[in-house]
Amino acid sequence: MEIEEESSSSGERFRVHDQLELLEFEDKFVIKSPESLDQGFWISRHDGTINLIDDDANFEGSPRISTIYGLVGTIRLLVGTYVLVITSRKEVGSFLGFPVYRLMSMRLLACNEALRFSTVQEKKDEAYFRTLLKIVESMPGLYYSYDIDITLNLQRRCKLVEGWMSKPIWKQADPRFVWNRHLLEDLIEYKLDRFVIPIVQGSFQTAELKLKDSRATIVLVSRRCNRRLGTRMWRRGANLEGDTANFIETEQLLETGEFMSSLLQVRGSIPLLWEQIVDLSYKPRLRIISHEQTVPFFSEPNVVQHHFRDLFQRYGDTVALDLTDKFGDEGQLSAAYAAEMQNLQNVRYVSFDFHHHCGSSNFDNLDVLYDQISEDFERQRYFLIDAKGNILEEQRGIIRANCVDCLDRTNVTQCYLGQKSLNQQLQRIGIFTPSDCISMFGEEFVKFRSMWAEQGDEISLEYAGTHALKGDLVRYGKQTMGGMIKDGMSALSRYYQNNFHDGIRQDALDLISGRYTVSRNNPSPFQLNGFESISYLPVASALLVGGLTITTFTVQQAGGNMKNYWSSILCAGVTAGLMAVMKANGRQFCSRPRLCGLL
Repeated sequence: MEIEEESSSSGERFRVHDQLELLEFEDKFVIKSPESLDQGFWISRHDGTINLIDDDANFEGSPRISTIYGLVGTIRLLVGTYVLVITSRKEVGSFLGFPVYRLMSMRLLACNEALRFSTVQEKKDEAYFRTLLKIVESMPGLYYSYDIDITLNLQRRCKLVEGWMSKPIWKQADPRFVWNRHLLEDLIEYKLDRFVIPIVQGSFQTAELKLKDSRATIVLVSRRCNRRLGTRMWRRGANLEGDTANFIETEQLLETGEFMSSLLQVRGSIPLLWEQIVDLSYKPRLRIISHEQTVPFFSEPNVVQHHFRDLFQRYGDTVALDLTDKFGDEGQLSAAYAAEMQNLQNVRYVSFDFHHHCGSSNFDNLDVLYDQISEDFERQRYFLIDAKGNILEEQRGIIRANCVDCLDRTNVTQCYLGQKSLNQQLQRIGIFTPSDCISMFGEEFVKFRSMWAEQGDEISLEYAGTHALKGDLVRYGKQTMGGMIKDGMSALSRYYQNNFHDGIRQDALDLISGRYTVSRNNPSPFQLNGFESISYLPVASALLVGGLTITTFTVQQAGGNMKNYWSSILCAGVTAGLMAVMKANGRQFCSRPRLCGLL
């Protein structure tokens, strides 16, 4: 179903090129539309300067020609410009009647031939930045469309002024959710509007349902905010402007032949200044940073007020749902959050200890939570329009959920609320009777839950580097043995990723988001972090493994031999001492970002 406002708006709908020709000459890259030879540009491989193709353009030579499916953007490093292009895509569904694609692979075009004239240090720095761009090439969860902007939710889209859809897609987009916003700046400056593709990082899931005699399509879109992009342990909490880590707007769209409805939910890290620095322990200690420590002479509003003021302006009244534990480090964080929330207007704070009430298998106990928030949730409603675009219902508020990571517990809870709202919407449009619910339709209910589980996995991969935990609670409503084993493997994988890989991954995100700007005036990234953890970790690990091996061997050989017995004790002591040193200096052995600080 395509909403009538879009189809009747004045002017032709703007469309981005869905296929381009890449011509690789010895001294330049040429990117142009195969339909119109004068639509395109070329970029010098020597210094990265961009030039538009005009009628007089004449390219001599025999280039290598290939097909690409769009541009991710450009970025300038120390001595060269690099272009990221889309080399493969996969159609994953439609949004309001237009195809949506997942970006499957990218290629980095280097325009840096001037690098050979650079200093040794510049070459080293440029190599590190190129390594970061290689990481970007494999970023998960990137989606886009050539025909429609997918950053805008349905309710906002239906209130746009007439003719809005004839603007370039990048001008239509919500800048918060354009993952490649910084990379598009050069293309926008050169007015290459038909080459500018706003890309969303998050998730896009669809399912076709048969409910009684009716068919319906459910689309689940999650949009990650670019204001505080980062990895699980290196981007926690909020910055001074109130932007939180792992902030995601999730829209559950229901489309039938006669109606279209939408429910919005958001998630985001607890909006305080806090950190949890990796140190080789399985669960590093949380540390709350007071506002006075960061800004000695500050004025209101504080971080929490900044955050919820922005939410109110965008979504209306907010229910802040805190799913964290009420003891230990989580309990201290939750208590600090609750204290900050006491005096906020237009916000209701609800604390629900998910682990206490639901454990690892009691999904149905979320009914206890719903009893607390049902009045607010049902009053907020959802957005509903008919086939002519007439607005029948509006969503007047938002549920903001969080746990510590805003991944596993949060996804279980948002799936539960999405299910509740879906039942209300289907009853409202007459497909369900008041006694019907989606769980009565076995196969369709499995599809619905699987969408939410797949979305949870994708969001978790982007932030934590692994699939989500508690996926069985979303898929089946209970924990299974296979799910427990999978959760255990994912937990171990998270530990490894967070401790030994996320530092460089954080640098990659800081680079492409523009949080770090490459400049010869900035110190080398190798001067920003004096301790080279990457060189110490293999040595320490080798000594530790060697010590454990020798200890085990000498114990086996000891028998009644007193000399071997004392050798075993000595080896065990040295190994224990090495383990103590590594534990005491755990932070130094972990992968740490080089480019930017925590806030």
